[in-house]
Amino acid sequence: MADPALADCVLVFVTVPDEGADDFARNLIEARVAACVSVLPVMTSTYQWEGQIESEPERQVIIKTTRGAVPALWDRVRHLHPFDVPEFVVVPISDGNAAYLQWVRNSVG
Repeated sequence: MADPALADCVLVFVTVPDEGADDFARNLIEARVAACVSVLPVMTSTYQWEGQIESEPERQVIIKTTRGAVPALWDRVRHLHPFDVPEFVVVPISDGNAAYLQWVRNSVG
């Protein structure tokens, strides 16, 4: 069980185009706004945009960071992301491996 003091860790979900996904992830790590960025395999996203139904290959990116780093992460995502309205969903981590969560906290900043 994690120490309640480590409850400031969060997961952030972002979808990005397949091309450039690895560079996107590396940039977030280099900027120290994320401890780890997992880039999942190519998937197809189907959505409605400007009155049309679209389907595009994308990559789901799962970012491990802290609540305090979210504003800087959001600024970085907006700067790097090619979409007008990028996905940016923050999910709190309520519990987990205390050593891992401490590593997340130590890696961001």
